[in-house]
Amino acid sequence: MAKYYTEPSHTFSEYLLIPGYTGKENIPTNVSLKTPLVRFKKGENAPLKLNIPMVSAVMQSVSDDRLAIALAKEGGISFIFGSQSISSQADMVERVKNYKAGFVVSDANLMPTSTLQDLLHIFEETGHHTMPVTEDGTSHGKLLGLVTSRDYRLSRMEPTTLVKTFMTPFDELVTAPKTTSLSEANDIIWDHKLNTLPIIDENQNLCYLVFRKDYDSHKENPNELLDEEKRLLVGAGINSRDYTERVPALIKAGVDVLVIDSSEGYSIWQSETIAWIKKQYGNQVYVGAGNVVDEEGFRFLADAGADFVKIGIGGGSICITRETKGIGRGQATAVIDVAKARDAYFEEKGIYVPICSDGGIVYDYHMTLALAMGADFVMLGRYFSRFEEAPGQKLVVNGNTVKEYWGEGSARARNWGRYDLGQGKKLSFEEGVDSYVPYAGLLKDNVTMTTLKIKSTMCNCGALTIPELQEKAKLTLVSSTSIVEGGAHDVQVKNRDNSYK
Repeated sequence: MAKYYTEPSHTFSEYLLIPGYTGKENIPTNVSLKTPLVRFKKGENAPLKLNIPMVSAVMQSVSDDRLAIALAKEGGISFIFGSQSISSQADMVERVKNYKAGFVVSDANLMPTSTLQDLLHIFEETGHHTMPVTEDGTSHGKLLGLVTSRDYRLSRMEPTTLVKTFMTPFDELVTAPKTTSLSEANDIIWDHKLNTLPIIDENQNLCYLVFRKDYDSHKENPNELLDEEKRLLVGAGINSRDYTERVPALIKAGVDVLVIDSSEGYSIWQSETIAWIKKQYGNQVYVGAGNVVDEEGFRFLADAGADFVKIGIGGGSICITRETKGIGRGQATAVIDVAKARDAYFEEKGIYVPICSDGGIVYDYHMTLALAMGADFVMLGRYFSRFEEAPGQKLVVNGNTVKEYWGEGSARARNWGRYDLGQGKKLSFEEGVDSYVPYAGLLKDNVTMTTLKIKSTMCNCGALTIPELQEKAKLTLVSSTSIVEGGAHDVQVKNRDNSYK
């Protein structure tokens, strides 16, 4: 006979936090949002921690190298999407790792036969004023010169003017060999009063660029998430099909943590994937798994060796798994249930396996609820897809600026590898949609505001850390009527132009 859960499953919107005692010490500047990212033993510290409890979803429209850099600067981590070629994903990982190290792979390159119009087009796409000129126009071609905004004047030059006529040629550039350390590169920059230093190999091929502006980066981003070599941390998504080829390439590129991207994680395929990675690499790389929605699923993945476990099936804004397959669980109930299992596992085994709430976040306060219910961090897709740094194209639709956002289970993503059907079979129906989301500006501005809200609410609960919030939080279910009461009601809301709605 089927097993029935008699209690209804609930979403985050059905809960509110009850305030606790607020002392003089409970101010946002005193709150720490640090949280463990991977498993650790009782009495020890987690080998990897987040400075903010936010990670970006393994999605084509969310997590590429540009967003990974922006999020790591704020203290979180991105899991670069795996529904692309192995070499392309590894290149993204490498670009993130090299970014903070000061050695930046150029993504704005010209050929000597390129025109001023070509230069302006690249500037519109990337926003970069400094562009290497290489023999073949690639980021690692033979370096022939460099163009900066000082090398041309739009008012005095025709759009068809060739780059080779106004670039600073190679023999006038100050360059450094590939063996140069970052400290040495910075000395060269300061000694020669440079803004940019090209790093080249023995054949004059461009390797990296080092910029003066990166010297003070940490002062501007005190919360940035760094490894022991002061490089930004980055994660990557994998599947349970080509992991024997993909994982070695990602590790070679410098990835810090992996996660198995799947619609459902309680499967033999995930345990086999984890076992292979652990056997081949031990603690050289960490791997999360999921998704699950109950105690059985959590224990299965924890026993399999998962370094963290993701919770959530069908709760994402672009996910239609529940209406397509009739499988899933309300996100709040799933988090509460799995958090209890995580705590019981810790008491029994002496091993703490962090849990990640993935999906169901509509408002910023839902993140605080997820943390209070036991999640160690939250994975976000729609939230990050709205930002300037996200991969989706920015468009104007009906007078509103939006960004494209599509699910990994959609036909557009064609990421059938995340569905563990076994024996090489592929999915023949969709579990995600293609959509637009309102454009929200820069990641830094939005994350700063969101984390301030989380900290403020934690202070209202009398908590200064996430574990303290989980211990002190008081939660209440709310009725549909009280949900209406919680928003603006019984008034005419004034618009910015003083009209009413």
